[in-house]
Amino acid sequence: MTVVALSDKEFSQFQRFIYDAAGISMADGKQALVSGRLAKRLAHHQLNSYGDYLRMLENRDHSRELQIAVDLLTTNETYFFREPKHFALLRELAEQARAARRGMRVWSAASSTGEEPYSIAMVLADVLGDGAWEVLGTDISTRVLERARLGHYSMERASGIPLDLLRRFCLKGQGKEAGTMLVEKTLRQRVQFMHLNLNQHLPKLGSFDVIFLRNVMIYFNLETKRQLVARLLTHLRPGGYLLIGHSETLNDINDTLQAVAPSIYRKP
Repeated sequence: MTVVALSDKEFSQFQRFIYDAAGISMADGKQALVSGRLAKRLAHHQLNSYGDYLRMLENRDHSRELQIAVDLLTTNETYFFREPKHFALLRELAEQARAARRGMRVWSAASSTGEEPYSIAMVLADVLGDGAWEVLGTDISTRVLERARLGHYSMERASGIPLDLLRRFCLKGQGKEAGTMLVEKTLRQRVQFMHLNLNQHLPKLGSFDVIFLRNVMIYFNLETKRQLVARLLTHLRPGGYLLIGHSETLNDINDTLQAVAPSIYRKP
């Protein structure tokens, strides 16, 4: 079947849709992204227009399709040990925790396909061994969470993992799995993944020593950023660290945190 082009009006409606669903402010000029990612869903349901698809999403009987649309429209770019200085800080904090004989809890708030939380887990396992440490990974996309739980990646994705950690915590694929690697089972079991919309009321998650909120706020407007950071800080213990992306800042967003270095903030 032939699907008509995405009209300007329909694109505006999808901008409102993704803002209401995920708090994401989609920039103008993203028509090709929206039509490209959703075209197969129109074909799947044999719909003649994007407007018809929007009306389907507004129908409460199609909640599963709503989640599929959110999954497709949220961008998920990540890789292992992204922004190394954050992991250097994490290692330093883990060594302090080991010396003080206390545990650590770390939250990867936009975990995507799992590279970030598994990177965190490798550092904590390397320093704290089988001790009392936890890693929580959350994301709004159920699709990427399913991939994250598998812990199965192409070897190209492993290029950022330090060689000693790669050898200790990852298994090289053989035979039909050649060219891939699998995060070792005991490490996978130490990482909990949860579906979560950061722009809604958060469940009881407890307190964390470090929260990774990297390259998330770039999609939100100023007021949404303020509300998001305030919401997450209720789960950051005093003395804990909030890590954001290098292209992000908390200027005009929050004035209670202490700036330690670019993209690194500490809760007094």
